[in-house]
Amino acid sequence: MKFIFVSGGVVSGLGKGITAASIGMLLQARGYRVTNVKIDMYINIDAGTIRPQEHGEVFVTDDGIETDQDLGNYERFLDKSLRRENYMTTGQVYLSVIQKERSFGYNGEDVEAIPHITDEIIGRIKKAGEINQAEIVVVELGGTVGEYQNGLFFEASRILKLQRPKDVIQIHVSYLPVIKSIGELKSKPAQQSVRLLNSMGIQPDFLIARSEKEIDEKRRERLAMFCNMQREDIVANPDLSNIYRVPLFLDKQKLSVKVLKKLGLKVKKCELGKWKEFVNDFETAKKEVTIAVVGKYFATGDYTLSDSYLCVIEAVKHAAAKLKVRPVFKWISSEEVEKLGVKKAIGEAAGIIVPQGWGSRGVEGKIATIKYAREKKIPYLGLCFGMQMAVIEYARNVCGLAGANSEEVDSKARYKVIHIMPEQEKYLKAHQYGGTIRLGAWPCRITRGSLLEEMYLKSKPAPCPSLDRAGGLMVHERHRHRYEVNNEFREVLEKKGLVISGVSPDGKLVEAIELPKKRHPFFVATQFHPEYKSRPLSPHPIFVGFLEAAEKSM
Repeated sequence: MKFIFVSGGVVSGLGKGITAASIGMLLQARGYRVTNVKIDMYINIDAGTIRPQEHGEVFVTDDGIETDQDLGNYERFLDKSLRRENYMTTGQVYLSVIQKERSFGYNGEDVEAIPHITDEIIGRIKKAGEINQAEIVVVELGGTVGEYQNGLFFEASRILKLQRPKDVIQIHVSYLPVIKSIGELKSKPAQQSVRLLNSMGIQPDFLIARSEKEIDEKRRERLAMFCNMQREDIVANPDLSNIYRVPLFLDKQKLSVKVLKKLGLKVKKCELGKWKEFVNDFETAKKEVTIAVVGKYFATGDYTLSDSYLCVIEAVKHAAAKLKVRPVFKWISSEEVEKLGVKKAIGEAAGIIVPQGWGSRGVEGKIATIKYAREKKIPYLGLCFGMQMAVIEYARNVCGLAGANSEEVDSKARYKVIHIMPEQEKYLKAHQYGGTIRLGAWPCRITRGSLLEEMYLKSKPAPCPSLDRAGGLMVHERHRHRYEVNNEFREVLEKKGLVISGVSPDGKLVEAIELPKKRHPFFVATQFHPEYKSRPLSPHPIFVGFLEAAEKSM
């Protein structure tokens, strides 16, 4: 097994995760079994309790671990599902070591950062490779070099390199800023970043030069000289039109060829035809389709970010490439909808998405948005919280259940059409929030004759549908929630025309709802998160169906 460590320098948010995903994808395209691992430096056991504005979107794997959004990028670039072993945090490592110490797992030794913490890190990296049957493991070290909290992970990579010098390489991603008053790329920050690595006993095999514009030969030569590297091992990675061009740009510089040679592996033919076709379809699309995303996790200080809904954005892009249209996103705070009114806040939109969310803030803005989409027959897609809000809107405005609400929002509401799942109550009472909600992939039985069934059957390749014993369609989709539709209200909802188009195999949990096509061109909402399984080469059928309807509505 071979190991590639990808670290970052100068600033965070460089695109280190996209770089790591691209390297993994290129090596896989050359016929090797590859897996990616993300190491996050925070003490949290997982990303589940972190605010989206704090660390971006939480991504959920099939086996139910709540991770950093980079796992989503890895899955999209590798086109394969990853596991909980592909994700590591400082909290996981220390908890494991402490538990082992408490059970006398170290036979009375004094437990120290080195070797016990570093051995635990190395062991977890190796296990990720083994369980994924990987020949090459690409490990992204979170944060930037020089931070006090990630030093032990860098030390673990150094130790593994010392133990297996022919099996480990180090790739450092660093930033070259442009000072506008001077007008040229400055290489000193990258040089200092590499020197910090050197001070830890690590010499990078490759330096990925992130910058606004591609580095020139002068900067390449200076970096090679002052970073003690060969000129050909300085790899340009400038800002590109979209993230899916990154592997193609790196491939032009033969990065994967150079990596394989340094690892002593055979250079095989690179198969990138389908990826190039996807990128071309994405970039050459002319017809614009405006999609309004009404959420509440955009603001961070004085800035507005979309990272809280990264998977939703990418899923729309994947569907858009398939349909050869160009999505234009409008980011709308549900609190702004409450202040300004729906029409003024949203304006013109071909389709509306209400994504995931928690708590009571901005709820009425989301409900008003859904009512507007339903009555104006604007294609609507609700995801998780967006489905719950759609049920509340329908209960209030069609079923006559005035004041209907979610128990999460108003525990004293007369009609709690959304309530807490029974097994979840004990966790809330005990304040056990982390890792206790309904997580991971769960089966969903699709109602025959529904729009949902039509979309899944139409999609090729589809996200692994199968037939249940009765011959109905069964899919497995990922979840992340604690509240569900209250079955006491299912009868009245259905009598008033709401179609329950997806349920759990035992029929007890509502997984998806929709309105018939004769009443609305596209009104679909799911309790699960289809965006988690969308991939560039296999867009999720629900997003394809939604975007098709949005295009037709223009």
